[in-house]
Amino acid sequence: MTEKKEAAKKEVKEVAKKEPAKKAASKKAKGVKELYAKRLRDTRKAQDRSKIWALADAVKFIKQNATAKFDETIEIALNLGIDSKQSDQNVRGMCSLPNGTGKTIRVAVFAKGPKAEEARKAGADIVGDEDLAAQIQKGEVNFDRCIATPDMMPLVGKLGQVLGPKGLMPNPKLGTVTMDVTGAVKGAKGGSVEFRAEKAGIVHVGVGKASFDDKKLIENIYALYDAVMKAKPQGTKGNYMKKASLSSTMGPGVRLELSSLTKAA
Repeated sequence: MTEKKEAAKKEVKEVAKKEPAKKAASKKAKGVKELYAKRLRDTRKAQDRSKIWALADAVKFIKQNATAKFDETIEIALNLGIDSKQSDQNVRGMCSLPNGTGKTIRVAVFAKGPKAEEARKAGADIVGDEDLAAQIQKGEVNFDRCIATPDMMPLVGKLGQVLGPKGLMPNPKLGTVTMDVTGAVKGAKGGSVEFRAEKAGIVHVGVGKASFDDKKLIENIYALYDAVMKAKPQGTKGNYMKKASLSSTMGPGVRLELSSLTKAA
């Protein structure tokens, strides 16, 4: 009993030692959050919120105001005139950004035999079959994109409850269920991004980093806009592309002039 008391006292002391550090870290995080919130408020005060920006000007403005200590992601939001409750009006697809995303993407591939070896040579981070499925069932999902050969889908299908909510379930319509393992892996590593309309009909995608040249960001936006336009459902009535806006992770957003989102011929 004495040993238990001593152990309990020791544990209390250890916790007490860690508390000041936790409080200091929490206070610092709160301070940083308040600082960025103040910067955002100040920027918005000086900003004409009713202005509709040409893409090139918007990119310059957003980059100038991406002042966080990390390389902020530049994000575009496309508000579509669809009824997302209708199954035939779902907007979803893949787009290959010509200049990549600026992120390191970890790719997992379900494959066996020669296709597994092909995946490794293409640069896949994780390759497996039953062993990979077992890891995922344990909650070990250490990847950003999941690819599978068609013969692996009966196995992968059992993982739907884990992969589905994370948006990682392989899908033939997105090119992630394929025999072209090399193309799929290189595409994912090279800047292929998935887009999907949310319930409100908004497509929200990161198109690069604040450190990218203006030209590279603009080229990526052109590519994404074109892909979303081509994904227009046949049953859509009225105005498909309603409005668009651009922002950075911690910065303000601006509304875009739709005509500037199409690359001139």
